[in-house]
Amino acid sequence: DAGSSVEEMEFNWDEYLEDTGATAAPHGSFKHVDTSLQNGFAPGMKLEVAVKSDQNTYWVATIITTCGQLLLLRYDGYGEDRKADFWCDIMTADLHPIGWCEQNKKILKVPEGIKDKIPDQEEFLQRVLKGACSAPANLLEGLHRGKNPLDLIAPGSRLELQNVRDSLEAWIVNVVENVGGRLKLRYEGLEDSDKFDQWIFYLDPFLHQVGWAAQHGYSLQPPLAIRSLKSEEDWQEILKKVKEEEEESSVPTDLFKDKPVIGVHSFSEGMKLEAVDPMAPFVISPATVLKVYNEKYFMIEIDDLRPERTTSQSYICHVNSAGIFPVQWSLKNGLHLSPPPGYPGQDFDWADYLKQCGAEAAPQSCFPSLTSDHGFKENMKLEAVNPIDPEEVCIATVTKLKDSYLWLQLEGSKKPVPDCIVNVESMNIFPVGWCETNGYQLRPPRKAIVNKQKKIAVVQPEKQILSSRTVHDGLKNQELNSSDSVVINGKYCCPKIYFNHRCFSGPYLNKGRIAELPQSVGPGNCVLVLKEVLTLLINAAYKPSRVLRELQLDEEAAWHGHGETLKAKYKGKSYRATVEVVRTADRVADFCRKTCIKLECCPNLFSPQMVLDKCSENCSVLTKTKYTHYYGKRKNKRIGRPPGGHSNLEVAIKKTNKRRKRRKHFFVHKKKRSSTSVDNTPAGSPQGSGGEEEDDQDESELSHSLAQDRDKRKRKLRTFSFSDDENKPPSPKDIKMEAAEKLQLDSNPLEWSVADVVRFLKSTDCAPLARIFLDQEIDGQALLLLTLPTVQECMDLKLGPAIKLCHHIERVKLAFYQQFAN
Repeated sequence: DAGSSVEEMEFNWDEYLEDTGATAAPHGSFKHVDTSLQNGFAPGMKLEVAVKSDQNTYWVATIITTCGQLLLLRYDGYGEDRKADFWCDIMTADLHPIGWCEQNKKILKVPEGIKDKIPDQEEFLQRVLKGACSAPANLLEGLHRGKNPLDLIAPGSRLELQNVRDSLEAWIVNVVENVGGRLKLRYEGLEDSDKFDQWIFYLDPFLHQVGWAAQHGYSLQPPLAIRSLKSEEDWQEILKKVKEEEEESSVPTDLFKDKPVIGVHSFSEGMKLEAVDPMAPFVISPATVLKVYNEKYFMIEIDDLRPERTTSQSYICHVNSAGIFPVQWSLKNGLHLSPPPGYPGQDFDWADYLKQCGAEAAPQSCFPSLTSDHGFKENMKLEAVNPIDPEEVCIATVTKLKDSYLWLQLEGSKKPVPDCIVNVESMNIFPVGWCETNGYQLRPPRKAIVNKQKKIAVVQPEKQILSSRTVHDGLKNQELNSSDSVVINGKYCCPKIYFNHRCFSGPYLNKGRIAELPQSVGPGNCVLVLKEVLTLLINAAYKPSRVLRELQLDEEAAWHGHGETLKAKYKGKSYRATVEVVRTADRVADFCRKTCIKLECCPNLFSPQMVLDKCSENCSVLTKTKYTHYYGKRKNKRIGRPPGGHSNLEVAIKKTNKRRKRRKHFFVHKKKRSSTSVDNTPAGSPQGSGGEEEDDQDESELSHSLAQDRDKRKRKLRTFSFSDDENKPPSPKDIKMEAAEKLQLDSNPLEWSVADVVRFLKSTDCAPLARIFLDQEIDGQALLLLTLPTVQECMDLKLGPAIKLCHHIERVKLAFYQQFAN
């Protein structure tokens, strides 16, 4: 229903971890996820690359690091010298596997920069290529070029899946969905039915490429569960059709090179052990080795002593299968062993049971050694598949650890599930954020909104703090009897507040983050709903601390509302401020509109009215500049002014007046201020913050310096100009982003000013880094000299943002070489 969907959309891992005081399980503990993210290229691999100074010659280069379809390369001969490292896009660069030049009669020639270091080219190549690993040819050429190997398992691909419940025979499965390597599989022949669909990670040892069964001597037979649905002739016809279409739907074999290798076991039929049924991994039970197929596979059955039983819980294992333990393992680890159904008495004793069955215990040597070196700890959070309903991925908490096993408590599943027992190497557990990264719905914890609102209601001025019990009960009643509360407390019941993300978002709010907000919040208590709305807006800002300051209550202003403490986090610092929130429903629409005016965005961006097609304010045709003048916002705030401190106000206004003449060309409509304008100057910097960081300076100062810088070079760079609107991309005539992301420049980057560089960056997804370039005074010439090591060391950036930034710099360099180098 609609309510629950809002609840799902509102879940945020960072907030949840902060609220629960828990930590996320380390990403390095999920080896299968790490493997799935590899792009097929690894540091140390070698390839042949066109030499930039002479496109007709090539030289051997080594991969230093990878990022998606980008490779950081270093020509062999530079040794440990990083200054000549360069980025290449697999899709556009002239890259080839080792040996390509020889096969295609192309010239291998030492680049100019290292000619002196390599007197004998032939001897050097023999030495560096001896035992070297070439980059995979299929990922450099042809259909698979530049693709993440995982993406090659597309819907419609076919694989072979062994039947692990009753035999080792395999059958063809179709990939219905691929979620980050987790595959939804449907048996061939059941195109219209999802009843027997299975979710399996692509590295599962029982999943193979088509042709595996024939190569290893296994027959292709549909599982018993579906065999009766069609006649034998129909199944054979399906098999024949699959073989005819094999090439179209096949998956590259090297995709499975990282699959776990199955070793040789030493189990014998009739041996007893302790086991966890993978289909219901909630208890440890006595089990028996029912059948040994060969040196790799054997079948286990969970013991059941009831004479009237009709089904058996049996499944196929190999030596490294999870959930098999030696006899007495649970006793030694202080765990409960569930007696077999039909066992007389409650106290299970292995010695008596073995004597009663006339069986022997599987020796310790049959089992793999267990490790405790895995990085998981109690109370850590992760994401895990619900074994009862594998379609669901839930929030999981580690409640207990024993050797290589975790006990997980799942939250938010549709039906309650007991604690699950999983191996630390299970491919059904994932790190925090995996679902969001792969666009899959994570089941949020129950009562996420109630908990959140509880938190909202408790954070009030001290004199009005309610007990958490009172708040919780009130919210519970409000949720359960919302229709009653509307009638009883109509005066204080806020209508739904809609986020109209297509409306103009202004200079402070990030349009992309606004689009990710829920469609609406409410209905409910005015204070709770509006506080939730403001919290979401603060978190959707470029600089949350700045928006909090804009919203902060001005102590000298007329105050008819309700003071609420709101929080913001920015660059590792926490800020607090008191914000006025109205208490009655009749004032909500006006409150929303005035708040929009404070934030210089469209008055309908958040409102009790839903904007369907066209905004009544016609905001889509207005620029940021026009909105600024429309609201007539005075920029008389200074960073770091003490809360409520107006002693410096006069000085600040004088400074502003001094600047006004210089800024006249930028704020052209300043005098034509609308009669409806409102001065919403906040009281100062966020309370208890001690002022924001120096680089969090006034937006108008940045605009001013950019405008000045632009004027200095106006004649020289007449054709190179960008829109003033941060939220809009540059116009097509200035910079054209073509399908292949090829950049077309209208002016020579060597002549760019600092302002031009900043404007270019603001047109990319690296816009937040623009201020660094302004502070460091990086112009076009400096931009073209930047490399990844320089960016990381001098700008103190993490690898991810640094790589993204270098990708855009490389695009400018490429455009420069193609358009202006001659």
